Amino acid sequence: MAEAYIVDAVRTAGGRRKGRLAGCHPVDLGATVLDALVERTGIDPVAIEDVVMGCVGQVGEQGLHVGRNAVLASSLPESVPAVSIDRQCGSSQQSIHFAAQAVLSGMQDVVIAAGVESMTRVPMGSSGAWKPKAEPGSPTSPGIARNYPGIVFSQFTGAEMMARKHGFSREDLDRFALASHEKAIAATQGGAFEKEIVPVEVSGPDGEAEMHVRDEGIRFDASLEGIGSLQPLVEGGAITAANASQICDGASGVMIVSEAALKQYGLTPLARIHTATVTAGDPVIMLEEPLPGTKKALEKAGLSIDDIDLYEVNEAFASVPMAWLKATGADPDKLNVNGGAIALGHPLGASGAKLMATLVHALRARGKRYGLQTMCEGGGIANVTIVEALN
Repeated sequence: MAEAYIVDAVRTAGGRRKGRLAGCHPVDLGATVLDALVERTGIDPVAIEDVVMGCVGQVGEQGLHVGRNAVLASSLPESVPAVSIDRQCGSSQQSIHFAAQAVLSGMQDVVIAAGVESMTRVPMGSSGAWKPKAEPGSPTSPGIARNYPGIVFSQFTGAEMMARKHGFSREDLDRFALASHEKAIAATQGGAFEKEIVPVEVSGPDGEAEMHVRDEGIRFDASLEGIGSLQPLVEGGAITAANASQICDGASGVMIVSEAALKQYGLTPLARIHTATVTAGDPVIMLEEPLPGTKKALEKAGLSIDDIDLYEVNEAFASVPMAWLKATGADPDKLNVNGGAIALGHPLGASGAKLMATLVHALRARGKRYGLQTMCEGGGIANVTIVEALN
């Protein structure tokens, strides 16, 4: 039976909006993780048969095929092709699925799944706001308006709907947010991210070159009082900037290979792709799809939620992983053990491979076997990936 193996998984440390990575062109951020994967695995870069690059804001500096541009900015030869994909927040998780599918099918042996997003340089929503010659335009077509009359699709609305539907108070969400920071602080101070973070050279406060190696969004002074002091995004709501994911700049990448490539290039597998699914549902509440998606993935894998040793559920908003825990009956002590996007940031198109890097390294560090990763995505979609660590 064919297998798809992860031989390395890396990410940059997150950069806050207008923070330490603001001066880095997103194409060069993407190139950084491509170079790191080649250097760390020692593979001949000529052997790489494709790069699948996830990115949400494919406009401006991330336009005109950001995946191919990242290859051209890297040390990889021109012979390495690339494709840029957008499945919203799950873009680079889908990159992993596409790469695994190529390997499992036998059509390719070495594929890099990656993602990049500079939310500083290409602000969220930039691609939807583009208008030719200043003429009116909108991604909402007459057909969508007919099928969903009067509906304005919004992840913020979806997050509030989930909080109300599942009975979470503002204080519940704030406590979850605080725990995210506390876990990220412990992980950072304990060196848990050292094997996954690729240094990026940035300019220090005095213009000197420095290496960016620590996630910039972590609030080391976080407190429930501080988190609770922020105003909700809508009057009377429970969602605030403090219990939602942080705007973030970053890149990530995972190298996926066949068994033949393991032998040919002397590579050591870290994990194998066990199951990969994608589902879709209600585009209005939008963020709830990881719940049925996880159920389907577990059924397909022949596993129960208790068989999974660690979970990475993207903290787009605190209400999402909280609802996921409630619906699945999962052990909260296994969830986002090194913190999540509330503390570490959510660089949209890079988040899928970013979470996979954290999941694989966390499984191996703990000597655990199975990991499950999922994230909510615009339009009511969810990717779910189950991996088996090979220690």
